[in-house]
Order: sequence, then C-alpha cells, then structure tokens
Amino acid sequence: MTSRDTGHARHDSASHAPRGSVAALTIAATGIVYGDIGTSPLYALDQIFLGHGGVPLTHENVLGGISLVIWTLTVIVAIKYAIFVLRAQNDGEGGVFALYGLLHRYKRRGIMIFLWSLMLGAGLLFGDGIITPAISVLSAVEGLGVAAPALGHAVIPVTALLLTVLFAVQVKGTSGIGRVFGPILIVWFIVLAILGAHQIAHHTEILQAFNPVHGLMFLGRVGLYEALLVLGALMLVVTGGEAMYADMGHFGALPIRISWFTLVYPALLLNYLGQGAYLLSGTPIVGGKIFYSLVPPGLLYPMILLATIATIIASQALISGAFSLASQATGLGLFPRLQVLHTHHAHAGQIYIPFVNWALYVGCIVLVITFGSSSALGAAYGLAVCGVMVITSLAMFPVSRLCWGWGTIATGLLWGTLTTINGSFLLASSLKFLEGGFVPLSIGIAVFLVMATWRWGRKATFAAYSEKETMTITQLIQFHRSSRYFMERTAVLMTPKPLRDESDRTPALLQLLWDRYGVLPRNLIFVEVTHRKVPYIHDDRYVVTVFDKERNRGSIISVELSFGFMEEPNVERALEGMARLKEIDLPTDRRQWIVHVSNENLLPARSMGLIRRLRLRLFMFLRLVSQPAYYYYGLGDEVQLSAEILPVRVR
Repeated sequence: MTSRDTGHARHDSASHAPRGSVAALTIAATGIVYGDIGTSPLYALDQIFLGHGGVPLTHENVLGGISLVIWTLTVIVAIKYAIFVLRAQNDGEGGVFALYGLLHRYKRRGIMIFLWSLMLGAGLLFGDGIITPAISVLSAVEGLGVAAPALGHAVIPVTALLLTVLFAVQVKGTSGIGRVFGPILIVWFIVLAILGAHQIAHHTEILQAFNPVHGLMFLGRVGLYEALLVLGALMLVVTGGEAMYADMGHFGALPIRISWFTLVYPALLLNYLGQGAYLLSGTPIVGGKIFYSLVPPGLLYPMILLATIATIIASQALISGAFSLASQATGLGLFPRLQVLHTHHAHAGQIYIPFVNWALYVGCIVLVITFGSSSALGAAYGLAVCGVMVITSLAMFPVSRLCWGWGTIATGLLWGTLTTINGSFLLASSLKFLEGGFVPLSIGIAVFLVMATWRWGRKATFAAYSEKETMTITQLIQFHRSSRYFMERTAVLMTPKPLRDESDRTPALLQLLWDRYGVLPRNLIFVEVTHRKVPYIHDDRYVVTVFDKERNRGSIISVELSFGFMEEPNVERALEGMARLKEIDLPTDRRQWIVHVSNENLLPARSMGLIRRLRLRLFMFLRLVSQPAYYYYGLGDEVQLSAEILPVRVR
C-alpha cells in the first residue's frame, strides 16, 4: 500500500510582494524602471533631425517631428504598457517569461507559436541589454566634446573605463547604491523638465505639436523612405518602455503607474518639447548634440556629470534585468544552469551571474569601439526594442481572450491597432539592418537557438533515459523486504520523473546500484524536482508518497518538490526542513545523508541524421557551461554525493 501527503510552501503571497509604502516603492521604481527611457532625450532627437533620419529643420518639420515623439510616447508607453499590459500579471510578476507562464497553462492549438515568439523576445532583450549600457554611457560622455572639443578624443576611453568599472562591481551587489537610484533619477527628471520648460517659455508655438495632425502631415510630406527612417529613429524615444512590465514584480503596477504619470511622462514631454522649441529658435546646435545645447554654458560640466550618473543607473537596471531574465529562463527549463551568486542574504532576487555579466561587458566594449558614437550606435538600437514590443502585442491577443475573457471585437480592435503601430516601427527599424540592426537581431536569434536547443536536449535526454529497462516499485519493495543486509546511511536518489504508483519504474541509477552492489539502503528516498510555469508556489510545495515503511526494516519514500521560476530551487534546504518536521525518514544532520546522482554520457543514435547530430553537439556544449543539476539544486554543499556515469543514447 502507498500513502501520500502534501506539504505547503513555507511562504505566503505576501512574502514576495513588493515591500514598503506606495511612496517608497514609487521612488524606487523611478530609479530602476525609468532609467533607460529617461536617458533617451540625450540622443533620440539627434537621430530624428541630425542622423540617418535627418530632415530639414523647417518650422513644419520640427512641429511634425515633435508631434510624432509626443504621440509615440503616449500610445506605446502611456496607453499600451501603463494602462493595458501591466494588467497581465502572473502572480504579481511581469515580463516576457511571465507571459510565457500565463500562456503555457493553455494547451490549445496555436498557443505554441506564441510561446516560441516569447522565447525570441527574451533573446532580443539580451541584445537590448548589450546595446543600452553602450549607447547610454557613450551619449552622456559625448558631452565632453561639447564642453571642450579638445577632449573629444577621450570619449571612447572614458566610456570604456566607466563600463569596465560598472561591470566589475556587479559581483558586490547593488543593495547599497540601489537606495539612491530613485532620488538621483527624480533629480534628473526635474532637471529635464526645467530645461524643457525654459525653452518652451520662449517659443510657445511648439505646443502646437500636441495636435497629431502635424505628425501625420510630416510623414506624408517627407516621402515613404524618409518617413520610415524617421519612424525607425522614433523608437529611440520609447526604448526602456518595456521595463515597466518587466519590473512589475519588484514594485507593483500602482507605483509604476504613479511614477510614470506624475513625473516621468510629464518630464519627458517637457524636455522633448523644449528641444523642439530650441530647434524652432534657429540657434546653432552645439557639437551636434541637441540636448546639451539646452544647457547654459556654466552648467555644462555638472550636467554632463548628472547625465553620466543617470546613464550608469539606466545601465545597471538593464544588467540586473539580464541576470533576472537568465535566472527565469533557467527556472522554466529554457536555459543552461549557469552559476548564480546571491549578493544579498535577505533578498533572493538580487543575484549575480558571472557568465552573463562578462558576456554583456565584452559585447558593450566591442560595440563602443566598433561604432564609436551614440549616433552610429543608434542604428543598432531600435530593432531589438521593436521586436520585443511586437511580440508582446501579439501575445496579448490570447492573454486578453483566455485570461481576461475579452470578446473578439474588443481584442482585435485594441491589440490589432497596437500591433499594426508596433509593426510599422519594426518595418522602419529593419531598414537599419545593415547599419547595425543585425547586432541585436543576431544576438536574439542566437539566444533563441540556445533556449530551443536546451529545451529539446533536456526532453530528448529524458526520453532516452526513461527507455532503460529497470525494476518497478513493486519489485523494489519485494527486494527491500527480503533483504538481510542494508546500507545504513540514508540514501537520496534524484529521479527524472515523479514516482506515485507501485507500477512506476525506478530510475536507471537505482538499477545500476542494485546490479553492482546487490544491497539496498535501509531508508531510500526518491526526490524529483518539478518546475512549474508559475512564478511562485503558494501551496503543495511537496508531495510525499510512502511505498514501504517498517520500524525495523526502514522505508521507501518518494518526494516530489515543486518550485516556481522566480524561486531558488534549494533541494537540500527543503529536505532538511521536511526532516526537521518528521515528514520523511531523514536525519536532520545533512552529513548523515548520501545523495546518489547520475551524469549522462550522451551518445547519438546510429540512425540520427546530420541536423540532429549538430543539434546534439550544441546541446552537449551547453552542458559544459551548465552547472550539474545537483549543484544547481543546492546539493553537495554539505551532503556527500555519489555520482555515476550512465550511457544514454539519444534518438
């Protein structure tokens, strides 16, 4: 006879909810969420009026260009993200993987295409994470060339030095400096607003740009090709808008909305209008930088310092976001198990992933040296952001229908319109493919292939492993009951699937140990880890199945442990807690355990084709950079491990 028991997670929904008052969370959100979009005024209008999308600086063109900026911010960020996308919460979390988890629970036909597209979106975000620190810091340091043209040659070395320091300190964590992010960015947005308002006061006719007709007439006037170039440059205005959704789990939707509508949105509008007013004045643009032309000469150096700090904060948010993205992908079974270091004992979300950190660093330095200026790098920037925004809009179709219960007409009108708008920006940004747009797209595709290959390889390995002939639980119980001798140390065996019934087959690892030694442990515990497609597990953390238990002869127990993709899957700690509560026959002292694990030696089936062989080769390479599962699950710190190599032939 078997018996089962379930255990609850040891935290409730409040344990991962954003902590602090709404005011405190709003200030914090300002520093983390809006650093990227908040530093866009440094370079966005340069691309529209002076870069590849440059158009004559006539009165009508300036009004039209600024009108497009205003309505791009309004439609894409204020309406799409702040009002609607923030509603798509997955247990309080947001981002592409939160959408992935929301849709994964629906097994309807056609959902898989949305899941694949969200994986591609995650890859594009990694590309964005490489470009954002490079272009943000570079655009701020370029102010040196405006303040003192003789220092123009120092822009690249100074940028490289700042980026080197930024990535080097990641291992120390950001909890200390994180508290000042919000106040500094608040000062930054206030300064943006003041600079813009000062120019608007002298040229109030720029306020006509609120009329969207000026923007539409502008696009019709410049011609199709030039209009597409302008749309591509316009994406720089909203880069970082997707962070509102990605960081929702840290702060909550309300503080993010309050910060946007009361400070960030008005400040950005005022600054862009101010830059437009400066262009209407006909005053020469200093050093080819519209933003720094707004700054009084005596305040130029302090402004450069403030802008540099703001861009570093924006870069920090992107780097931390990349760590979180990689961790979530691992929890969903889409990414190799990279080494994760926790930089704060009280906050599980503050992590450092060395491989991701230094990959981003190398990418940033290469981009800075290769492109040499924020203007040139701007061509590489918009494509990744456009791609993520289009994918998010597409994913909102099934979310609105399946999760919110919207009707077909309402869903089609809203998300059809927004997808069309985002699609037009994507089409426009694709014109910059050869000028640098290939960079984020290549990174996105590469990361997508890694995720798809890792997902396939894990499934193929599991299928091959499961095909091995092993004894059933019933046979194991018979052997256990008839044994005269036992291994006294309690044995824990990691299994690839849950064991619930006596007809289930035991893992191949147990069969190997039985064939080799002919002796069973007195107390045997099978442990299987399940990663659910939800951020957190609130109840039924574990399921215990007792197959055999006698006071003098020991026990055979199966434990299924479940973790969400936002949680740290520490199996050793979970088992110790269960042992302390007497829920399993396991000594509370971990040093009295022995954990048996297997390392699969993957071999291609003789009938495997060339493409699958190449895919298997890539998966085997990814296994080299991936932590073994037992280390990823926290086993081996104090518990003795016994590892066996098992040949597994993958079909």
